[in-house]
Amino acid sequence: MFHTRAFLAAFVLAPLIALTGVSPAMAQESPISGRIIQGWTLPDGRMVAGLDLTLQPGWKTYWRAPGDAGIPPQFDWSRARNVGRVDITWPTPHVFHQNGMRSIGYKDHVVIPLHIQPKALGRAVRLRGEMDLGVCSDICVPHRLDFDTTLDAAPVKPVPTLAAALAQAPFSRREAGVIAATCTLRPLDDGMEVTVRVQVPSSGGTEVAVIEPNIPGVWTSEAQTSRQGNVLSATAQMMHNSGRPFAVNRSAMRITILGSKHAVDIQGCTAG
Repeated sequence: MFHTRAFLAAFVLAPLIALTGVSPAMAQESPISGRIIQGWTLPDGRMVAGLDLTLQPGWKTYWRAPGDAGIPPQFDWSRARNVGRVDITWPTPHVFHQNGMRSIGYKDHVVIPLHIQPKALGRAVRLRGEMDLGVCSDICVPHRLDFDTTLDAAPVKPVPTLAAALAQAPFSRREAGVIAATCTLRPLDDGMEVTVRVQVPSSGGTEVAVIEPNIPGVWTSEAQTSRQGNVLSATAQMMHNSGRPFAVNRSAMRITILGSKHAVDIQGCTAG
């Protein structure tokens, strides 16, 4: 089963009623529901499963890097059994613009594929855990999805819905035709500025670049993105939550380009 409980404190309900005109009873209705999709077992023993999330009309939730206006999702697998590792494949998200702010995430319906490495191959997995996420309409509220599902270890054919979600992942560096990706760093008084230059064909329309340094505690601003020919440039500021200095490992940097035709996922960059 997949359960949802909203963390709606009294101070959240008041603005919800003011903005939407709904009653407290209506406000308690969950704007998001979900279930676990049983997938298949790969030849190497990993299991493919998925989080199938459905949002009420007008509501959205967020991608792993949600932008300045979003809430990043967090997972807790500590109560799972026979689970060594869980890798998440994020489908290409939408870019939302609301009230002069940009956020990145999903609306209506999304399936998030999971690749689960069992501790003991060939045995069932109990996928028990929590997903904390934000959902937004006129306001944003935190939610927790509790799930507890046993996945059979027997091989099965790919599930179309889950296979389609895997196909919606961003293109890899090779698939997108990336020739080079460089990162130039410049120290600031309170952090660091990074400028990324990627030599890659356009992904369509007005492109948005998202820069993730993958450093715990480091916040990254919305990147200012531009393109000249086959070179996309993006500049953002990075700052540690504590205000202390930090080191950047370029090989750990992750750059995602979101365009109207497709997205590109680039792991690592070289010195600019």
